[in-house]
Amino acid sequence: MKKSEMKIKDLYSLDHTMAKSLLEQFEYPWEALAHIGEYVEKLGESLSKNEYMNPAKGIWIHKSAKVAPTAGIIGPVIIGPEAEVRHCAFIRGKVIIGSNAVVGNSSELKNVILFDNVQVPHYNYVGDSILGYKSHMGAGSITSNVKSDKTLVVVKDRFNHEEIETGLKKMGAMLGDYVEVGCNSVLNPGTVIGRNSNIYPLSKVRGVVPENSIFKELNDIVEKK
Repeated sequence: MKKSEMKIKDLYSLDHTMAKSLLEQFEYPWEALAHIGEYVEKLGESLSKNEYMNPAKGIWIHKSAKVAPTAGIIGPVIIGPEAEVRHCAFIRGKVIIGSNAVVGNSSELKNVILFDNVQVPHYNYVGDSILGYKSHMGAGSITSNVKSDKTLVVVKDRFNHEEIETGLKKMGAMLGDYVEVGCNSVLNPGTVIGRNSNIYPLSKVRGVVPENSIFKELNDIVEKK
């Protein structure tokens, strides 16, 4: 099994997100979570009025984006070019939705960065998380962002016997580029999934999944051939 990697440089291609200048400031992706809201507000004010609509305070929507009239949006939010926000999606603020991304029916986002071409298309909850370029969450899959005992989240890499204290009460999942999450899976607080990895449907994922892996269950993670 290849060595696990948890750093921004190992998980993401920053040329595929409006949050590049934010993420470049940090080593680990979860360090950026507390700064998303402020960053969105500052970036939104700088966006071209010829390209972006500003229908309400703290909300910027690219003119090529498609937003269903039934979607609920609370700022600060940026919705990028050609993005699609579908029926009854709920955007709860501190959110960047990248170019060509899809936020689907009844999906909910809060304090999230979606890179370009990310898909959360069917009944997904994504909170306090960062989803890399072309990552995809199957129908009903969610990020759980608070531990049941309400203690601070620790990222655990059992492959390298490493634990990192985040200092965060709320942290969902960090998905690298091209990650595929199967339907009805739960990504527990502090989950980090490396680039090009796949998660089986109905999985309960915890800790670090190395890049180029297939997660079948917690004790059955295999390297892609």
